[in-house]
Amino acid sequence: MALAARLWRFLPLRRGAVPGSRVPAGTSGSRGHCGLCRFSGFKVMGNPGTFKRRLLLSALSYLGFETYQFLSQAAVVHATAKVEEILEQADYLYESGETEKLYQLLAQYKESEDAELLWRLARASRDVAQLSRTSEEEKKLLVYEALEYAKRALEKNESNFAAHKWYAICLSDVGDYEGIKVKIANAYIIKEHFEKAIELNPKDATSIHLMGIWCYTFAEMPWYQRRIAKMLFASPPSSTYEEALVYFHRAEQVDPNFYSKNLLLLGKTYLKLHNKKLAALWLTKARDYPAHTEEDKQIQTEAAQLLTSFSDKN
Repeated sequence: MALAARLWRFLPLRRGAVPGSRVPAGTSGSRGHCGLCRFSGFKVMGNPGTFKRRLLLSALSYLGFETYQFLSQAAVVHATAKVEEILEQADYLYESGETEKLYQLLAQYKESEDAELLWRLARASRDVAQLSRTSEEEKKLLVYEALEYAKRALEKNESNFAAHKWYAICLSDVGDYEGIKVKIANAYIIKEHFEKAIELNPKDATSIHLMGIWCYTFAEMPWYQRRIAKMLFASPPSSTYEEALVYFHRAEQVDPNFYSKNLLLLGKTYLKLHNKKLAALWLTKARDYPAHTEEDKQIQTEAAQLLTSFSDKN
């Protein structure tokens, strides 16, 4: 009945007819022939068979539209479920340290429109670039590839804190191939995106840590780079070790022992501030941090070397 009621809306009415009233099957007293049936001023030539066929076609058209809507909605639900499944697999591989497998998984979906998938692909591309067995040529290609994925993630969802974070990271990496002028110019953009990431998610320790690295980098900028920066920019980016320390400690408060590099940089920053006691404390934590990745192993080695240099001087 519901379908029939909806179909009546597609049929023209007689002049003056009330919607929902029955349409006459024929004209004055005719039985076998419909003759000229008038609907809303339109003449329809035919017989009852023609009318039934038209009614059937209208029904099929309506059913086809309903089916299309249902299938479209089902496709969206299926696509969403598939993306969620891919993200779960990706996060598992990331936590397991399966860098290359993660990249191979996500690279299959590089044309995706999903920001969550794209920033993860940017991260995976960058992680493969940093592997010791990756050639310099491959590394450069992966660095630029990672920036493109991060950029697309940001375009798809500007409210995604991770997209801001990884865009800033990848833009920083590209600076190594673009020269000092571009690198300094990009520093302003990088800082803005780190700050935006922290604003969107104040509980993300990594974004806070990265802001600390930004401060540390400009605090230890060599004198010749400072001079170039002053020549190129009226007010070049600058920071202090004290500012860096605030961010590193803040990251540690949000998520204690979340990252071996944060421990290492706390130690190195205290060294820059000539506080050897606290430097030794944090460097020891970095050295003893369980190594899950290749980077963790490199950090363990650097921390151990710095601690050894302590004992040699003492």
